[in-house]
Amino acid sequence: MSVPVTSAHSCRSRPVPVAALVRALQLRDLTDPNEGPHALQLLVGAAADALATSWDCDVRVERSRPVVSLEDNYDRLGYGPDAVTRDARYTRYVSDTTMLRSHTSAGVPPVLRQLAQHPPARSVLLVLPGICHRRDSIDRMHTSAPHQLDLWLVRRGGARLDHDDLHTMVAALVEAMLPGSHWRWNRTEHPYTAGGREVEVIHGDRPVEIAECGLAAPEVLTRAGLDPAVWSGLALGMGLDRMLMLRKGVPDIRLLRSPDPRIDAQMQHLDPYHPVSDLPPATRDISLAVPADDDAEILGDRVRDALGDSADLVEEVAVLSRTGYDDLPQPARRRLGIRPDQCNVLLRLTLRPVDRTLTGDEANEIRDHVYAALHNGT
Repeated sequence: MSVPVTSAHSCRSRPVPVAALVRALQLRDLTDPNEGPHALQLLVGAAADALATSWDCDVRVERSRPVVSLEDNYDRLGYGPDAVTRDARYTRYVSDTTMLRSHTSAGVPPVLRQLAQHPPARSVLLVLPGICHRRDSIDRMHTSAPHQLDLWLVRRGGARLDHDDLHTMVAALVEAMLPGSHWRWNRTEHPYTAGGREVEVIHGDRPVEIAECGLAAPEVLTRAGLDPAVWSGLALGMGLDRMLMLRKGVPDIRLLRSPDPRIDAQMQHLDPYHPVSDLPPATRDISLAVPADDDAEILGDRVRDALGDSADLVEEVAVLSRTGYDDLPQPARRRLGIRPDQCNVLLRLTLRPVDRTLTGDEANEIRDHVYAALHNGT
């Protein structure tokens, strides 16, 4: 039985603006062949093929809708009612009971319930790719609509799946998606796994996280109607955008969606990326009065909402400085119209489309638009 949605959800569920919701639902899912070919689909296929080869199992590709219930996104995966991730800072609520999924794991509970109703004869590999929606900072490596891939291997009876199997799973995936890469894992915790692990590959001279995994938590199986004494499973989730960037050497996540034919043609295969051009950036600094608890993720999200379809013109939003009300001189307080519960943030916008150079007037217009949307002074 799932945990009921509590009133704590309602008090924190500030709905996403209608315009932002429409943009999110219209955004092309690069993992879906029905929306056109893309290299992300090749990664999904490589992952599924590698695991199907490692185990004698059936493969089920499942695509859930972007709007999911809070119960499937949180409760049935073991997130407590007071989990910080439920806060409207991090979750894009549609209503008190629904949201834009924050991870493709939200599609797992419904499929597990189907398995409980119609038990398979063999082990099943669940492949769940798709877009997720989060509040995130703006830079070359992050987006508010990342593509993710969940891979769950579920077995009824027989030898129980364990950490040796999990190690085999990770090794097969790394070799299939990032051939020849060295990897390691570290212990961590997830609500939906037992014995969780964080997987990193060594890229250049630094570790880069690529996946989270573990044994399927008995509580998750139980909530779906699967007896954990009979059923066992492996659970793994990864970010596909970062994986493709590592595989091809793509320097900017926005390039994955570029309409430039020279770039788009390179997003049809897994060969190394060849830069098309090095366009000069335009930078604009803005001094703002904002709520004292607004962090880089919140500010980045507000910039995206303010610019709408033009948000992809922004390469990075960086907080250069943050000064509390008490630390500001009186003339600065008057100029900003700042209140005691606010702070002064110096924000730097780095503007650089992936396919052209912005004019000065265009850059100034974006700066002014962001200022009008984010400045909360009087």
